[in-house]
Parts: sequence; structure tokens; C-alpha cells
Amino acid sequence: MKQFNYTVTDELGIHARPAGLLIREASKFDSEITIECGGKKADAKRLFAVMGMGVKHGSTVTVTVSGKDEDEAADEIEKFLKANL
Repeated sequence: MKQFNYTVTDELGIHARPAGLLIREASKFDSEITIECGGKKADAKRLFAVMGMGVKHGSTVTVTVSGKDEDEAADEIEKFLKANL
């Protein structure tokens, strides 16, 4: 299991466009990828679950990756978040 924290810098938080891109990126991997923030937890491969979290600017999310390709998945998701959120 790999885990890391990321603080959202996008002024709108995790909104529709980057959430859709995040789901597309997460879906490339076999590993289970979850995002936690403010007591809520969502599967990073499910758009409505991620959008339903209501992650705002300045919020810190915890990303957990577990599975056979967890190392690569965690690295790529972290790069994605830094580049897009």
C-alpha cells in the first residue's frame, strides 16, 4: 500500500473537468485508488464519488493506492495532481 497527501491549489477545488481527467488517469491502473478528505472517502475511478466529496481550494487530500501496480499508480496520480490541481 502506498499513501501520500496533496493540498489542492486549484482555486475551484476538484471540479468537473479535472475530476474527469483524474478518473481517466486512475482508470489506467489495476490498483484500488481512494481519496480521503474531511472524513469523506471516494473511489478515484468514480466521477460522482469524487465530485460528491466537495474538495475545496486549500484542502488536503490523502490518496491511498493498493494493488499490483501501486508504485507506478501512486507516482502517476501524484504527478497528475501536481500538474492539474
